[in-house]
Amino acid sequence: MKKKIAVIAKDRKDEAIRMAVGLSLMDDSVDVFVLDGKLEDSEKNRLNLETMELTDMKIYTNTGDNEGMEQFSTEDIAQRLLGYDLVIPY
Repeated sequence: MKKKIAVIAKDRKDEAIRMAVGLSLMDDSVDVFVLDGKLEDSEKNRLNLETMELTDMKIYTNTGDNEGMEQFSTEDIAQRLLGYDLVIPY
């Protein structure tokens, strides 16, 4: 059965993004929430974000610092997380 997984990228954003891409190989639905800061602009992150886009993964943020990500308030993100089977904090 396909699971709905949320990855919370807060403290180790680069690692969370990399791990989320790896989880997509299991054919589960994976969404990423980048919280409380900007995702570093690096070659590795750009490659992972490109892969996420190709696999139709959704990426959300609670700050306007992250271009290209759908922005929600922290409260809205908390409500969305209730709909996931698994929430993985990083």
